[in-house]
Amino acid sequence: MEKTSRKLDLSSTSEIGDGDQTLHHQVPVDWRGRPCRANRHGGMTAAIFVLGLQAFEMMAIAGVGNNLITYVFSDMHFPLSKSANIVTNFVGTIFLLSLLGGFLSDSYLGSFWTMLVFGFVELAGFILLSIQAHLQSLKPPKCNMTDAQGSHCEEASGYRALIFYVSLCLVALGSGCLKPNIISHGADQFRREDSRQSRRLSTYFNAAYFAFCTGELVALTVLVWVQTDSGMDVGFGVSAAAMVVGLVSLISGILFYKNTPPHGSIFTPIAQVFVAAITKRKQICPSNTDMLHGNKINESNDQVASAAESSNLRHTEKFRFLDKAIPYLMLIVVVPLYETLFVPITRRLTGRDSGISPLQRVGIGLFIASFSMVSAALVEKKRRDSALQHHETLSIFWIAPQFLIFGLSEMFTAVGLIEFFYKQSVEGMQSFLTAMTYCSYSFGFYLSSLLVSLVNKITSTSSSSVGGWLSDNDLNKDRLDLFYWLLAALSFINFLNYLFCSLWYSNKLSPLSSTSPIKSHIGGDAVQRPQLDQPT
Repeated sequence: MEKTSRKLDLSSTSEIGDGDQTLHHQVPVDWRGRPCRANRHGGMTAAIFVLGLQAFEMMAIAGVGNNLITYVFSDMHFPLSKSANIVTNFVGTIFLLSLLGGFLSDSYLGSFWTMLVFGFVELAGFILLSIQAHLQSLKPPKCNMTDAQGSHCEEASGYRALIFYVSLCLVALGSGCLKPNIISHGADQFRREDSRQSRRLSTYFNAAYFAFCTGELVALTVLVWVQTDSGMDVGFGVSAAAMVVGLVSLISGILFYKNTPPHGSIFTPIAQVFVAAITKRKQICPSNTDMLHGNKINESNDQVASAAESSNLRHTEKFRFLDKAIPYLMLIVVVPLYETLFVPITRRLTGRDSGISPLQRVGIGLFIASFSMVSAALVEKKRRDSALQHHETLSIFWIAPQFLIFGLSEMFTAVGLIEFFYKQSVEGMQSFLTAMTYCSYSFGFYLSSLLVSLVNKITSTSSSSVGGWLSDNDLNKDRLDLFYWLLAALSFINFLNYLFCSLWYSNKLSPLSSTSPIKSHIGGDAVQRPQLDQPT
């Protein structure tokens, strides 16, 4: 198959044509659209500014989300069940909207401008929430929802409810569109084909998770204390201030960023794949695998040299987050230990820059998650027995092991998923496919409510407990321990399902440091062929 190569506007795009197929390779540019310089743009220096946004944005959104149900119930006077649904739908919508942020970034705006625009959208939502919480005229008349007269409290309606829902929508839209771009924009600062920078790319993913945990920890301690001590209006105002600091951090790095220009609609190449599959459905595939995927053995020296200047397709072969501070406090310690101890040791054993592959990292995390639920079930059984039989309460430190195990699981799974989707994504779709991680969290939030309702319905009719395992507000009457055992079983089934899928998955060829010692000699030149990543 004969290939031709041509360059179009080096500052933005290079292109390889192959009959009716075209592959675009975006050349990174600075904020003014000029080609980037390796000694000035990108690297960890640029990524640090993105990590600042990650930490402060997480601090802001977690400060609102973790105490939102208190505000909705006590200040807006929504019933407790409705308040819980509002918070669950709010968090789930944030993760679901990450798909929109990834699509706009890859298709039209680019990651930097997407973050800047929707960062201010999120800030507007925080400010509106703070104003409503401060002005009594924008809230229902004061009323204690917890006393006997709570049923007579006036629920927020009309313009009061409208302002509240608009502010939540602004926060959800802004945060959702930010999340995938924070990860992808920071990762874009590293060259994956460079062995040294590929190591730093893996370090960046761990650093991004460390920044996330730091923001969560501050929100769960300092911001919750501020909201409790000084009022929700001050707490929401602090979230707005944290968002301002995050945006300042993002803008401060504008001179150092490498920006990947948008490719146009990301759905166009997907549609082209289906069209090509239909039009070539009767084409006979060559029996010699060396003829597949534009193998360089079948190309002339000029064609190889030309293709080297562009991108080429290569042949490949076959959180939900707890609203507790304990796991994040532990992760603040564990994540640096993972980077400084675990990665160097496994790197010597596997030869990988990241120590283990993203697929292996996710698998380890899913396996550990089952033991977190087992620990939770055992502790809850002991707590319930102590309360019913001896009228004693356990120390809060009894729950530390389950949070430690869960934190370890989250560190492996969350970072592994993000790294997997970014590294395995098609060029130009990094933000959109990174958003798939957050989208899975969204489905988890929505399905959690369904699972609780389903368990209550089944256990209320098939067990001696009249109201089911989770139907009462009294934990001593509920059977939370049995529910944890159910979650442990579901987690282990999920792990087995993951093993089955990962064994069938074919990794995209990585342009990293791993290379095969086998060389193909073309015109006297030795060309090293990178090895395929092995699936878990």
